[in-house]
Amino acid sequence: MLRTLLTRRWVILTLVFAALIPTFYRLGLWQYHRYEETKRNDALINGNLSAPTVAMTSLSKPGGTVPFSDLYRTVSATGHYDPAHQFVIRQRTDAHGDTIGFHLITPLITASGDAILVNRGWVKPANNSGTAYPPVPKTPKGTIKVVGRLRPDETYASTGIHRRVGLPPKQYMIINSREQAKNLPEPVVAGYMELKSTKPTPPASEEAELVPNPNADSDSMAVVGKGVHLPYAIQWWLFAAGVPVGWWVLFRRDVRDEREAAEAKAEAAGGDGPDGDGGRGAAAAAPTAAAGG
Repeated sequence: MLRTLLTRRWVILTLVFAALIPTFYRLGLWQYHRYEETKRNDALINGNLSAPTVAMTSLSKPGGTVPFSDLYRTVSATGHYDPAHQFVIRQRTDAHGDTIGFHLITPLITASGDAILVNRGWVKPANNSGTAYPPVPKTPKGTIKVVGRLRPDETYASTGIHRRVGLPPKQYMIINSREQAKNLPEPVVAGYMELKSTKPTPPASEEAELVPNPNADSDSMAVVGKGVHLPYAIQWWLFAAGVPVGWWVLFRRDVRDEREAAEAKAEAAGGDGPDGDGGRGAAAAAPTAAAGG
């Protein structure tokens, strides 16, 4: 066994197997840290979703930023919509994730003179290419109160969306208050509101398909933090534990194969004659025959 272990092949294999153990362990540790992080984030988001409704302007202001700690806080605002400056966001999917269309964003002008970007929901594309400005529902008129979820400004870095130039008028790739501040006469409050309800309630013809609650697919294992990372961590650690077992199984197999090969070689070397004694029987019989002649 020692002779087999010291061969060049098994020295290399042993080093490779030894390197796999800490590698698999660290991969499992990384997944476990992801699990802990997403678990904390889920707790924060769930707490924000269930927190009492507050005025959006109490959490955000023009030129500011929306911290992650306020993500999905339920916020409200009162004012009137500005349909002249509404726009759409390209390449957004419907609630089922099946059809690519647009999100409709309409600024809400508050009594203080600030503008709040309200994501009123998803609308169907105008054509198969999805490049034309889509048909959008009518904009509710008069003073209204909107309630929704607070979202931070989207950026190209945070979303992974590629910046595109030369887009048609009133079409954009991300929802960003700083980007829209260049187009609106009023100061634009940082972040945006993901609409949940409007009072007075508009007719269905004036409503887009609302963006679903972030926990709408809470049973899916594909949702980050809903059970993905912990099983992956356990899987990597099981791989690490299985490496020594795999090494031993392969090593024993090689030792067995070498022993069987040696035994077969020895049998072949000692069994060349018809009597299995390498021809010694025939040689011994020759003098006897000669003596009898």
